[in-house]
Amino acid sequence: MIVPSAIDRIVTRARARIAAMCVVVATLGALLYLVGTAHGTVDSLGRPLGTDFSNVWTAGWMADHGQAPLAWDWPTHHEVQKQVHKDPSIPFYGWHYPPPFLILATLLAQLPYVAALFVWQGATLAMALWLVRRILPLERDALLIALGAPVVLVCLGHGQNAFLTATLLGGGMMLLDRRPWIAGMLLGALVYKPQFAVLIPVLLLARGNIRAFVSAGLTVAALCLLTLAIWGWPVWQAFIDSLPLTRHIIIEAGATGWEKIQSPFATIRQWGGSIPFAYAVQAVVTAIAIVTAALIARRGSMELRGAAALSAALLCTPYVLDYDHVLLGVAIAFLMADMGKRATLRWEPSWLAYAWIAPLYGRAVSEWTHIPVNLIAAIAVLALTARRAMLFDQMRLPLHRRAGWRVPNGSSLPVPP
Repeated sequence: MIVPSAIDRIVTRARARIAAMCVVVATLGALLYLVGTAHGTVDSLGRPLGTDFSNVWTAGWMADHGQAPLAWDWPTHHEVQKQVHKDPSIPFYGWHYPPPFLILATLLAQLPYVAALFVWQGATLAMALWLVRRILPLERDALLIALGAPVVLVCLGHGQNAFLTATLLGGGMMLLDRRPWIAGMLLGALVYKPQFAVLIPVLLLARGNIRAFVSAGLTVAALCLLTLAIWGWPVWQAFIDSLPLTRHIIIEAGATGWEKIQSPFATIRQWGGSIPFAYAVQAVVTAIAIVTAALIARRGSMELRGAAALSAALLCTPYVLDYDHVLLGVAIAFLMADMGKRATLRWEPSWLAYAWIAPLYGRAVSEWTHIPVNLIAAIAVLALTARRAMLFDQMRLPLHRRAGWRVPNGSSLPVPP
């Protein structure tokens, strides 16, 4: 019998429900305040509503008006943002994405800015919540815990794309064995944000799922060819030409702020490490994360494969921000699903609670103390997943030895006995 730690016993269903409700209320209040005090498309702090969404909508507008390659030209793009928001002092939010994302940005730009922001965030959030429901179909509090996750507020406040990213990666991993062609299409669509797709080819090959591998490759090729058909080579040349500046200013110099970037690379830079050393540490962590996720992909359950892929993806890029930890929220859902089917191990409730709440204070704590709160959360979730895979899938422990701190009635929330 696995005895829960004292901290594990604090993480109860009732407390989780109360915490989620409080965050939901705070999220609604914050969003209503931002919208209610805004002047046109600019909030009371002088920023565009949805902040980062400003670069998405304006890039789409530029593409729709025959200026697609100029979306990667920072001075020109900033001038467009000033005109759209009717504010010459509006902060600049750079467009660093590859051309396939421009397809979606152009579609969003067919709507007025605020309407497009609501559609964008509402639709992608609904997709992410739908995925959580599919992962945890029997858990009555799954949607409340998911909607109340602090990272939802962080993502909504930034108008970011993490809900879509998590849905594509999580959905692809969930469907990998049952619908490999559809899974490959979802995973291939991550070409729009390729830093989170680095490990996908390795995972698919480790699983031996050639159909999903081919499907993902065809999807990537189709999306890239579509951008060439619409805008030609100039958009790709503009994107390629922008990469050195993006790497130097955004990644290596930390213009975004080291406390906002939650990667091993950024942590070393925040601690005063050199750029070469930071890249070396990032490479080591990336390799460990990919190998770990690949081993789990080969032998682990569907739930553990999903948790490993989403948590490892956050460790495989030097540029990952706090809102991107929506991926970690879906990884937590996968882990909870496995806990509901088998057993809850010691320290799992404590670390999952930490990972769930970390985005609420991670940026502030990192700024004040240089402790990478969110990075620790991603490492912890991947480590928990690896431990479960070793105990339940690779070691093949007998059932009577797996009986631990059970979750009652098929529920997947960790509840002490």
